[in-house]
Amino acid sequence: MFKRILPSLLIIFAIASWAAAQEPAVTTAPVNKLVEKMDDPKIKGDSAWMMVATAFVMLMVPGLALFYGGMVRRKNVLTTMMQSMVALAVVGVYWVAIGYALAFGEPLIKTPWGSIIGFSPKLVFLAGIQPHDILNGTNIPVYLHMLYQGMFAIITPALISGAIAERVRFKPYCIFLILWVTFVYCPLAHGVWAMDWWSLGAKPGETPVGLLGALGALDFAGGTVVHIAAGFSGLAAILVLPKRLGYPEHAMHPNSMVLTLLGAGILWFGWFGFNGGSGLTGGALATSAFAATQAAAAAAGMSWLLAEWWHRGKPTALGLATGLVAGLVAVTPASGYIYPWGGFIIGLISGVVCYVSVCLKPILKYDDSLDAFGVHGVGGFLGAVLTGFFCYQWNYVSPEVGALGLTAGGGLKQIGIQLFAAVLSAVYAFGISFVLVKVVDAGVGFMATSDEEIEGLDRIEHGETGFDFGLGYEVAAITSPKEPRAAIVPPNGVGRFYVVVEGANNGDLRDAWSEMCKPNANPAPEFKAIYRYVTTVQGNRFQFRGGDQEAMKVNLQKLFENALKRPLRVKIEA
Repeated sequence: MFKRILPSLLIIFAIASWAAAQEPAVTTAPVNKLVEKMDDPKIKGDSAWMMVATAFVMLMVPGLALFYGGMVRRKNVLTTMMQSMVALAVVGVYWVAIGYALAFGEPLIKTPWGSIIGFSPKLVFLAGIQPHDILNGTNIPVYLHMLYQGMFAIITPALISGAIAERVRFKPYCIFLILWVTFVYCPLAHGVWAMDWWSLGAKPGETPVGLLGALGALDFAGGTVVHIAAGFSGLAAILVLPKRLGYPEHAMHPNSMVLTLLGAGILWFGWFGFNGGSGLTGGALATSAFAATQAAAAAAGMSWLLAEWWHRGKPTALGLATGLVAGLVAVTPASGYIYPWGGFIIGLISGVVCYVSVCLKPILKYDDSLDAFGVHGVGGFLGAVLTGFFCYQWNYVSPEVGALGLTAGGGLKQIGIQLFAAVLSAVYAFGISFVLVKVVDAGVGFMATSDEEIEGLDRIEHGETGFDFGLGYEVAAITSPKEPRAAIVPPNGVGRFYVVVEGANNGDLRDAWSEMCKPNANPAPEFKAIYRYVTTVQGNRFQFRGGDQEAMKVNLQKLFENALKRPLRVKIEA
């Protein structure tokens, strides 16, 4: 039923979007202050910084893909990276079409405590907005604000994929992305960040209209909207969907810590735009958020590493990478409201707390594949609460909010507000995501089958491999012109064996083999017979996977005797 309904919904959505786009752009729309002098230095400066910050945040998506991709098994690296990268397309289109209108439009559903969701027809595809229209209360165009916030909407659901990596299918995952952004992300973004940009009677850009913002909750760059939402949504998916086959009894080793470390470094770089740009202005505020971000990441990487060194006896690359990300997560809600020393303390605490939460995973036996909940859920919740300890009024975008952290003499009030906002966000994200995962799973089936999981999702879902080490599609017979398959079981049931060549210098063997492996229109028949079964060559030892052992021996001997012009001795080793 779901499959039949989906095309109709897409058609309706396309027609509605087309109709909205036919509205003429309104240059005097009340949602904007038309700026006639676009050479205003403030507009140029803030716009330049925000374009850079937007690019920084966009770079976090491939950084996340590398970070996650290195932590999974080799057979799933491409699928895992695709689950991050596809959000650039799927959520990117949705955000421009309607997501921005829902998250930052005029209040649509109101309560006595604040608005829950918004909507402005003129923001659908930005059909009613001109490129030179400036967002009230800022010095940046509405277009730029839409693009910057769109990067947040893209990377947030991609974080969830880390909780369910290596076991979910691509099609239901893409459907889940759209549903999650609609029912979880947009309401939370509106509830925390929506201001009175669209109201003429209020002081522009300084009065929160969303539910959590109106209650006085502080979230500078996404502790509740991004990390708590993604982490607790991931937890909901973990509890709904089955574990990976063999978890936790069997070790599942990462395929490349090189990728993970590189991804962590790119994430750290991009996070400066994530936090530094969230004030929507350059200058002292962006610099302060920069400094707090740097201090927290460094401190958390160090505290995680020391905790792991003391607990396990060795500091690991995975621990360093995960620790610094935990610090970046925790400082995100506080970054624009604290001094650098506050970021340092938040980083120290988050590194240890997130390390403990990840260590508890095997004991509690929930399968958080890449620690999305342990880092983003726990770290985001911790950072949201710690914001109430270390925030200072001088650093607020809206000083009249009147909130002060405990260290600034503000008492426990702000801590209580932060705790309430964190709990509310966690419960909302968990509850809605639990339902969405159930619906998608019932409609199209979220999980890969056992056979698909064993074979690896790269080949099953995408017909590709992340790394080609020689045993590719050319090795296997093609069972169907549309579905090539690599050989999973060696032909004739034969496993690995070695053929050892004696009577020749190892260097001569290596040079002769290298020459044979060069592109050649007419390779020797003996070479053609053995090449697809050779996996590695070490000195005079040739490792084979599959094929008839005696035939491999005879062909290899004849091949090298012809190449080296001398008799050789060849033997088989198991």
